[in-house]
Amino acid sequence: MNLSARIRFAALACAALLPLSMPTPAAAAGYPDGPIHFVVPFPPGGGTDNVSRVLVRGMGEGTGWSLVVENHPGAGGNIGISMLAKSKPNGLTIGMGQTSNLAINPTLYSRVPYDAARDFAPVALVAAQPTVLLVRAESPFKTLQGVIAAAKAKPGSLAIANSGLGTVSHLSAVLLAKEAGIRLLYVPYSGASPAITNLIGGQVDLSMSAPSTAASLVKGGKVRALAVTSPQRLAIMPEVPTVAESGYPGFEAVDWKAVVAPAGTPAEVIAALNAAVNQALERQDVADALKADGSTVMGGTPGQLAQFLAKEQQRWGATVRESGAHID
Repeated sequence: MNLSARIRFAALACAALLPLSMPTPAAAAGYPDGPIHFVVPFPPGGGTDNVSRVLVRGMGEGTGWSLVVENHPGAGGNIGISMLAKSKPNGLTIGMGQTSNLAINPTLYSRVPYDAARDFAPVALVAAQPTVLLVRAESPFKTLQGVIAAAKAKPGSLAIANSGLGTVSHLSAVLLAKEAGIRLLYVPYSGASPAITNLIGGQVDLSMSAPSTAASLVKGGKVRALAVTSPQRLAIMPEVPTVAESGYPGFEAVDWKAVVAPAGTPAEVIAALNAAVNQALERQDVADALKADGSTVMGGTPGQLAQFLAKEQQRWGATVRESGAHID
C-alpha cells in the first residue's frame, strides 16, 4: 500500500470507527489530573508549530482539558522529541512528531538521542503537507515537464534550493529527480527564507517550499508554482497540478505530523488522547485552519499510526541513504 493509500485508509478508518470503537476522552478515569504539556520540537511560527497550536486549541475546547504548548527547537527536531521520549509516561507530556524527527533524522544523523521506533507511543496522525516546486516569476520554465527536459539536456545544470540538508524539501526533490531520471544541483540553506530569497534573486533556478509560503509568493507575483508533491491538488492552490498528474503517476512526498507520547504511557490514556485528537480534527474550525495552511486533515487509530510510522521510517531512511546526506 503506497503512502497515499495509507493516508486515505487512516482517514476513512477513523471516520468509520469513531462512533463504534473509540472511547471518549473521559474513558481514562481521573485523567488528566493536571495540565498537559504539548512539546513542539521546532520554533514558534513554523509549520509544525502552527499545526500544533491549531490542534491543541481544538483539543482543549473539545474536552475542557488544559493543554500548554512548549517549543523546544534544535537539531532538526531532535532536541524536543528527545525531551519528550525522556518524559514521564503519564499522559501529561505529549508532543508533535513529524517526518523529520521520526523518519528522516535517525538515518540522517550519525547519532540521535532517542530510538524513533521504540521510545514513543503512537497516538494519532494529524495532518500531511506537501512541498511546492517553485521558479522565479521571470523563469523560462512554465511546467514541470519543461524543467525535466532542461535537466535531461544538461544534467546537473539546474540548481534547486532547499531549507537544509536532509529536510523534507531536500529529500522530496531527491525523490522527484529519481522518479524523473534527472540530476539536479542541490543547494542547502539555513532555512526557507534565505532559500526563497536566492530563488527570487536568481541565484538558484528552483526551490521546494511549504504551501503557505508558496501561495503568498505566487499571489504577490514573485514566483511561479509548477507542481505540488501531494496526491491531490491543494485547496489553497487549485490551479497548480500535482507531480503525479504531470507525468509521474503515484508520486508523492509529504511532511506529516503525528501526536506521540513517551513509550509506556498507559493504554487507556493513549485511547483518551486519541479520541481527543480525532474529535478535534472533526471540528470545522480546526479542519479549515489546517486546509488554509495547505495541509490535508488526517486522523485514525494508534495502531494505524504505528504501522504508518514503521513504513515511513523505512521509506525516508532509504531516501536519505540514496541522497548521501549525512550530519555528524
